Amino acid sequence: MELIRKGKVREVYADGDDVILVASDRVSVYDVVLPTPVPDKGAILTQISLWWFRQFADLVPNHVISEDVPAEWQGRAVRCKRLEIVPVECIVRGYLAGGGLESYRASGSVSGVAFPPGLVEADRLPQPVFTPSTKADEGHDEYISVEEIAKDLGEETTNRLRDLSLEIYDRGAEIARERGVLIADTKFEFGTDADGVLTLADEVLTPDSSRFWKASEYEPGRGQWSYDKQFVRDWSSTLTGWDRTYPGPEIPADVVAETRARYIEIYEQLTGDTWT
Repeated sequence: MELIRKGKVREVYADGDDVILVASDRVSVYDVVLPTPVPDKGAILTQISLWWFRQFADLVPNHVISEDVPAEWQGRAVRCKRLEIVPVECIVRGYLAGGGLESYRASGSVSGVAFPPGLVEADRLPQPVFTPSTKADEGHDEYISVEEIAKDLGEETTNRLRDLSLEIYDRGAEIARERGVLIADTKFEFGTDADGVLTLADEVLTPDSSRFWKASEYEPGRGQWSYDKQFVRDWSSTLTGWDRTYPGPEIPADVVAETRARYIEIYEQLTGDTWT
């Protein structure tokens, strides 16, 4: 098969008219791929995404054709439709955290959206907001306003991206909340198929693309207990001498083990299935 794209975590191979999306065990923090993999990570991301795609099947078409992939990728890969990917990260925020918190502290807004004054870390926003960014295979994504997107994609497509992103987030947040999980923020990717239909692609509401917090321990004004790779980010922020550029540091065995355990826990918490 022909490797047509290699991202920070995923690889895309051409297979006839289809593509095969393979999720590796690589870990990326601050847009830097670290040299230490987390065992089973790619398979967990793939299986969580497949579970969510089923939850949203009536809301939006998705790119999944089947799990018919070569044996060595079984469980961590999906056969997908070829899409023209929209060059925008469709970020939705329900709570104030991460890059959104940094932008808010600097300007009181994110992606041109003004937030209420006086918010603290992890505050729940009055309503979920669409705060898109550019999509970069390498380097850092940059926040971009809805108006800037519309200049390139047109108002109709831009509005559809925003509305779909908010709808998917709302349903996903409700499902997760029932299972004791808060989705602080997430990002979606869309593409258009051969007929021009806007289609949900890549991964959906995984611990790589989202911040998942334990609802029972939620308390605004501080960092939250996370089921996602925030644990690796927090570890890396304790290092002296790493300036968040390539090459990244090796991850210690105990941090790898705890990260894997959290990925498994969020899979089981959301789906109700036991990870095997």
